[in-house]
Amino acid sequence: MNDCLFCKIAAGKVPSRKVYEDDTFCAFHDAKPAAPVHVLLIPRRHIATLVDCAPQDAPLLGRMMILTAQLAAQLGVAYRGADAGGTGFRTVINTGPGGGQEIYHLHAHLLGGKRPWSRMG
Repeated sequence: MNDCLFCKIAAGKVPSRKVYEDDTFCAFHDAKPAAPVHVLLIPRRHIATLVDCAPQDAPLLGRMMILTAQLAAQLGVAYRGADAGGTGFRTVINTGPGGGQEIYHLHAHLLGGKRPWSRMG
């Protein structure tokens, strides 16, 4: 998509604070963070919304969730069990206008750190 902001970020045409990238995914800090840790994870392939995913996208979505957990660990907000002091994170995928989606490129919000957060993501 020529006009998609997230496609431009993934391609390096728009600056961002990237925390991860490979051939399939790109992750970067949210420009308007709602939490002390607020990272967006996107597939490089343009998919507008979660509703636009097909059964053949299940491996991509599964890897996206595993990668979110790995990024949480890298960023110091991974859940380590009840005895670890209440650490953890929230993962949000907004879908469509009623779901709060602002950029129409599938993305997962990884939110962590001290609560309450200023918005849900």
